[in-house]
Amino acid sequence: MATLPNPLPSLATSGLQLPPGTLVDETHNGPWHEPLLWYADEPASPGTWAGLRAAGRTVGLLPVLIDGGVRGQWPDTWDLAPDRTSYPGDHDAEEVLGEYWAECAPDELDAVDDEWPGLAPAPSAEGPDSPDNVAAEMADRFTQRDGCFPGARAALVPARRSADIPAAIGWSGSVNYEDDTARLCAVLRSWEDRFGIRVVALGFDTLTVSVGRPPTTLAEARALAAEHFAFCPDNIEQNPPYDLDVYAEKMLLNQAAWSFWWD
Repeated sequence: MATLPNPLPSLATSGLQLPPGTLVDETHNGPWHEPLLWYADEPASPGTWAGLRAAGRTVGLLPVLIDGGVRGQWPDTWDLAPDRTSYPGDHDAEEVLGEYWAECAPDELDAVDDEWPGLAPAPSAEGPDSPDNVAAEMADRFTQRDGCFPGARAALVPARRSADIPAAIGWSGSVNYEDDTARLCAVLRSWEDRFGIRVVALGFDTLTVSVGRPPTTLAEARALAAEHFAFCPDNIEQNPPYDLDVYAEKMLLNQAAWSFWWD
């Protein structure tokens, strides 16, 4: 698919009213030929994400929160790798997850059928609000003083859809598991379609999405848990009691946000 023009080089003349910020073109191989993202110099606050969503869409930019973590790791130190990132639309989510499952599940999960169970169906119940409004609400919660990411900074990324944001910047947080982020984004696209997810926050090796249409029954959550394990085994392997059914009940059932971390 043809690449959309990147509006970041002309951001200063775009008419967007933005706070002071930084354009990032630094990658693991030196400067990229164009900026990959813009992010603010100061922490975001409730309302920031929604404001950037409304403004950025007019010029082809989508918002995401950038979490520097306790070490203050901002995107210019993230080893971004756009040169090894393909296009999400070139990959099939079920094929990607099936490959991951075959590589990890037989060795890591006890008493589990080795066969990939397939994609979970979309939840039968509609979500409480539109996916974009749920995303804005979660971003507000995350950036409150007592939220998950109180120091997070707002960013704008040139992307067609929220699920593509990690690939659009060449994010490499999952490099020890998957070094082509576009394959993960193919899964995010599928979740966007079935569960109304939006990529709300990125850290050096973390990814958080809002969920506009979460599973509302244990059966739906258990079906989805297999996808989460294939997508990010560390979510289960690094979190006692290391059980998919417990993970489904505690982390997926009626949950408005999912978080992932790759070791």
